[in-house]
Amino acid sequence: MAGRIPQSFINELLARVDIVDVIEPRVPLRKAGKNHKACCPFHKEKTPSFNVHSERGFYKCFGCGVSGTALTFLMEHDHLDFVEAVEVLARQAGMEVPRTHGAARPKPALGLYDVLTQAARLYRNALAQHAEAGRAIEYLRERGLDGQIAKRFGIGFAPPGWDFLKNALRQSVPVMVEAGLLAQNEGGHTYDRLRDRIVFPIRDTRGRVVGFGGRTLPGEGEDAGPKYLNSPETPVFQKAHELYGLYEARGSTPGVRLAQLVVVEGYMDVVALAQHGVTNAVATLGTAVAGSHFTKLYRNAPEVVCCFDGDQAGRAAAWRALEAGLPALQEGRQLRFAFLPDGEDPDSHIRSVGQAGFEALLKNALSAEDYLVERLSQGRDLSSVGDRAVLGGLAKPLLALLPPGAHKEALRSRLAQLADVAPTALDQAPTAEPVPHRGPKQATLSGESALGQRLLGHLMRAPALYRCLDGNLAAALLKEEEDALFLRVARRAADMATTQPAELLASFLHDPAYGTLRELADAPAVLDGVALQNEFAEGVARYVRKRRDAERRKLAVALREDGSTETLARYWHARREGDQPAAPAPS
Repeated sequence: MAGRIPQSFINELLARVDIVDVIEPRVPLRKAGKNHKACCPFHKEKTPSFNVHSERGFYKCFGCGVSGTALTFLMEHDHLDFVEAVEVLARQAGMEVPRTHGAARPKPALGLYDVLTQAARLYRNALAQHAEAGRAIEYLRERGLDGQIAKRFGIGFAPPGWDFLKNALRQSVPVMVEAGLLAQNEGGHTYDRLRDRIVFPIRDTRGRVVGFGGRTLPGEGEDAGPKYLNSPETPVFQKAHELYGLYEARGSTPGVRLAQLVVVEGYMDVVALAQHGVTNAVATLGTAVAGSHFTKLYRNAPEVVCCFDGDQAGRAAAWRALEAGLPALQEGRQLRFAFLPDGEDPDSHIRSVGQAGFEALLKNALSAEDYLVERLSQGRDLSSVGDRAVLGGLAKPLLALLPPGAHKEALRSRLAQLADVAPTALDQAPTAEPVPHRGPKQATLSGESALGQRLLGHLMRAPALYRCLDGNLAAALLKEEEDALFLRVARRAADMATTQPAELLASFLHDPAYGTLRELADAPAVLDGVALQNEFAEGVARYVRKRRDAERRKLAVALREDGSTETLARYWHARREGDQPAAPAPS
């Protein structure tokens, strides 16, 4: 079994190779002083901005921002995984790749890859020769698969019974358990993991069998177990890092780059699409599409189309895929979503419409940006301040997932226009928890005075009113220590300095008072212009005076009960503030 490549070897390898010798056969370089330049191979450009620094051993494109070492260049340009890239670089440097092995774990007598390859051969032979294989062959024919496609994907058959593979393989039981071929019960008894199932070998990008997926045959009872059963996690198989059908989509040529990859949900979908001429489909292995999958997908194609059922479950899977794919959406990459008609899967749909019809579905797939906007806008009235605020609030964490670049800027501008906020408002960190507020008790509108309610409505509909307040009046308002809702909104308006109602409302998205504020923001305005400004300024002045008077009366009562120096000082301070005008007389 292959072990881990020591970091010391990788460091020595990178120090020994000249990065120019690695890149120049793949990208024509031009000498520029001590360095070399070229048009970037990772995005389209007319003026060279791709720089290769020989002495420092790294490259960087000042257009799209990609950078790395000779090793990362091979991974990204030749679409290799890490081990493949190390081996290519080692051959070029004339070095042999060492492996480390854990001392507590003995090396198996037979490598796991060899055991898995032998198992795949036995399963294939069983499909052709075993006495019980008739039902499997009939099922595959009913699904429209011929012998050529079964051979291409190495489809096999696991006969019924508990020990077909165990007896036929005749290898070390611990190795077969480690490879995921045998399962072991609590009593220590081992038995075939796949039984009476159609078997799909799972290959890595180098074509090595790393695991299997098994599908029950039609008509099997509940005792047959789950419809699809995958190999467990092993030293050579991790579900989150493998894609079924990727090796077949690339063909046998290492490093081939496809124009597009289509992600579907199951083995049979991949095989059925290939049978009908769509040979670039892959599937995850019983898991949602994850970020690690997108890393591998984009290493092999610049465009990814996620094709899901059009029902609620398919839409939910698509949204999870969108969230996982956004961080990988760099310039030069595309992510799109195609949805099948209700009740259909890729297999049934392509049999219905043919290759041309299915490819038309893919061609008309929604871009990630269009899908995101469609989902966030769905069921919302964007003429409503409240709905625009919700859209902006939901957009923030999604935009934060995108790397800097054209995709992010275009989507940010589009969402800002829909939410009626400045684009920079969507860059603010999203509020994950309810906004903390001053004071021990949450204030609600029912606890607000009639004057405070009226001022709150004005401010929610026109946040710019706060900027129109006299400086002394604004300062006096913010000095109020209580936690009335109007005061909290005024403080937020002061902190944000926004003039957009949706932006102010969105900042309260997770606040218990959000529903109340939304109703106020959407209520029709009675005044506007100068009349509104005067009404708001005069109202704020009265609001401050009333609160000062109430505070002074409360302290007068406290002074009669407690004649301490501290209470007396607080009383006279409140008297002095109350004697000062809250604001200049309105003009």
